[in-house]
Amino acid sequence: MKVKQSVFSTLLSVIMTVFSVQLFAQTEQEKLTATILHLDSAFWNAYNNCDTARFKDFLTDDVEFYHDKGGVTLDARSLIEALDKNICGNTNSHVRRQAIASTVKIYPMQNGDQIYGAIISGEHDFYLTEKGKPEYHSGTANFTQLWLLKNGIWKMARILSYNHHAPEYINTRKEIELPAMRLDQLTGTYKSVQSGTMTVTKGNKTLILKGGNNSYTLYPQSDTSFFTKERDLVFEFVKDTAGKPIKIIVKEHGAEADELIFEK
Repeated sequence: MKVKQSVFSTLLSVIMTVFSVQLFAQTEQEKLTATILHLDSAFWNAYNNCDTARFKDFLTDDVEFYHDKGGVTLDARSLIEALDKNICGNTNSHVRRQAIASTVKIYPMQNGDQIYGAIISGEHDFYLTEKGKPEYHSGTANFTQLWLLKNGIWKMARILSYNHHAPEYINTRKEIELPAMRLDQLTGTYKSVQSGTMTVTKGNKTLILKGGNNSYTLYPQSDTSFFTKERDLVFEFVKDTAGKPIKIIVKEHGAEADELIFEK
C-alpha cells in the first residue's frame, strides 16, 4: 500500500512540475507578447503622427531597414531623416499605417532559457489622405521586425517591409443596361492636361476608355455615370442641353481626380 502511495505521489509530483513549467512558459510568452505589442503600437503611433523626434527611442543606432521598393536604409539617423523628408515632409498628403490584427504574430528569440529578443510579423494596411480629399486605402504589405533586449531596454534592430501591393478592391456598385443609342452619344475623343488625349468607344453594353497604355471598361450605373470594377473610379459625363457631351469628371475614392474635355 505504501509503495502504491509512493508511486502515486511521485507521478503527481511529476505532473505538477510539468504543469508548472508549461504555465510559467505560457505566462512568460503572454508577458513578452504584451510588451512587444505595446512597443509596436507606440512606435506606429509616432509614425502615424509623424513624431520623428520619438523614433530614436524605438531604434538601435545601427538599425537596418529593408524595403522591397525603396531599398536599404542603414542606421537610425538615416532612417529618421528619410522618414522626416519623404512621408512626413509632404504637406499635401498624410499616410496612416494600421496592422491587420488577425495576422500579427510574436515569436521569442532565446539563448538557452534567456530571452534576448523577439520577432513580430504580420500584414499591415496603409491609408492615404491627400489635400482636400477623403482618406482611402492605398496599399497592403507584410512586415517583420526584430526587437532586441539590452540592459532592460527593448529596441528595433531590423525592419523588413515587403510584398507591397494595391489593396483588393471590392465593387459594390450596381450595373444597369443602357440603350446602344445612349452609349453612342458619349463616344468620341476627350483630352485633359493630366491624361492627354483619350478615346471613348462603345463596347458590349459598356464604354471603353483608352489613352496611352491605359484602358478601362466603363460600366453604366445611370445615364451619365459609369464605373470600373477593378478600381474605385467613377466617370461622370456632363452633357449640354442638346444631349451632347461636354466633359468627363473622373473621381477616385469619391474625390475629383481628373477632367476630360470633349473634343470631337
